[in-house]
Amino acid sequence: MEDNEIINLWRSYGQKLEENLQLNRKNAEDITRLKVKSFLASMKPLKIFTIAAGIIWVGAIDLMIIKAFPAANWFFIISAGIQVLLTKLAIIIYLYQLILIYKADISEPVLETQHKLARLKSTTILVTRILFLQLPVWTTFYWNKSMLENGNMALYLIQIVITLSFTLVAIWLFRNIKYENKDKKWFRLIFDGKEWTPVLKSIELLNQVKEYKTDNAN
Repeated sequence: MEDNEIINLWRSYGQKLEENLQLNRKNAEDITRLKVKSFLASMKPLKIFTIAAGIIWVGAIDLMIIKAFPAANWFFIISAGIQVLLTKLAIIIYLYQLILIYKADISEPVLETQHKLARLKSTTILVTRILFLQLPVWTTFYWNKSMLENGNMALYLIQIVITLSFTLVAIWLFRNIKYENKDKKWFRLIFDGKEWTPVLKSIELLNQVKEYKTDNAN
């Protein structure tokens, strides 16, 4: 076999090898994108259920506030009003997240999907912080004038301790629930589940896709 034939065969083999590598990278990228789509799809049922349950809840609380308003138990009205206001804000955020999930297209540029996932991540943290702000009002909605006028010192002290404790916990969680604490045990305890894990896994997979593209470019 002449030298030219050997060189041509070697070049042909190298070309086929490169084509196979490119195909494998493309298949790996497609599979990764499908996994991301699956992770995002797994979040939809919980988001939809949460939105539906939240709408029913705020509707019921609004009716209770309207019904109780003439009797003017202001402890209940103010506490329920704060709770339902924070819940409505959370519903808006959940709706925004659901729109992001439905708009996520695995065929779009990786950077676009990464931006959507980053917004999902940040709004998941935000909505959790907002919902924890409700803690104190769950300890005040049942107060009434008779309780304050006829209660004893022990009752007052117990109630103050409970309300103050819930308030401090709510403030602490609002200030400390941030991505920088994602590896802490208490953070993982709060966020472990369908609200959080699919987002992190999707971000990790898209980072792999980005690495594939970077390797190909090099």
